[in-house]
Amino acid sequence: MSVLLEARNLCKRYGAATVVDGVSFAIAPGECLGIIGPNGAGKTTTIRICLGLTAPDEGSVQFQPGDGAAPLAMPQDALAIKAQLGVVTQFDSLDPDFSCAENLRVFGRYFGLGGAVMDRRIPALLDFAALRAKADARPAELSGGMRRRLSLARALVNDPRLLLLDEPTTGLDPQARHLMWERLQQLLQQGKSILLTTHFMDEAERLCSRLLVLDHGRKIAEGAPRALIAEHLEREVVEAYGSGAPALAHDARLRPLAARVEVSGETVFFYTPDARPLLQALAERGHQHTLHRHANLEDLFLKLTGRQIREDA
Repeated sequence: MSVLLEARNLCKRYGAATVVDGVSFAIAPGECLGIIGPNGAGKTTTIRICLGLTAPDEGSVQFQPGDGAAPLAMPQDALAIKAQLGVVTQFDSLDPDFSCAENLRVFGRYFGLGGAVMDRRIPALLDFAALRAKADARPAELSGGMRRRLSLARALVNDPRLLLLDEPTTGLDPQARHLMWERLQQLLQQGKSILLTTHFMDEAERLCSRLLVLDHGRKIAEGAPRALIAEHLEREVVEAYGSGAPALAHDARLRPLAARVEVSGETVFFYTPDARPLLQALAERGHQHTLHRHANLEDLFLKLTGRQIREDA
């Protein structure tokens, strides 16, 4: 696999806390690599190290500029690397005093892009973000989805080879999320690479060709979404829910029919390679509230990182 960006054995400590602990990964041209994990797993810190915003205590980040040139390394080549990166942060950092078009124009100046270049790029970027009609509007006049699309358009001002997106669809309604996914798919089809952190498992499965699962700063799994699901989970899941459902987890007739049983609130999750005997047994017991489905990425996430709530680190 040709490599665009490679992180090797990244470590970052704050006092006695190790927030990134020996994390390594590589991103190929045209690939979307997703980083998932609970709050405090080290996702954002990993992104910041790749951007040169946080210096690792150990490890290295290298970027391949192409054309046979020697690899660039953080932090000594930070400016040259950042010239080929686009960034969408977790929270909007748009200038509230500028219009959409002006936000793009001013950002282009950071990359030395003159007026003539930006005159050509701004209409295309606004079209890509579906914001041509809002060119003169300020961020406060835009919906949350529009602001996120403007942030994405701004990240494309310098025509980057790699986009780093930190939870780009947080706070968006379903329609806005789907439109953002459509735009990211277009970028992947154009050959751009994406490093994405997200809490949305459907987003990770839809966009990412590979996933990195972090927990407590460590990499605990890596691979294609469906391959990880097949490796770590039984094929089918039966959810039994409602009043009295938790008692089913201890039923001597039901437990042998599942490879694994978990309880969360009033829901019991039965993981099994074949759900038919379990569904029949539940029907014979008269339990009506069941859901039968295939195992998914959310099941994988919860199995690897646990069901307990994590506070922000």
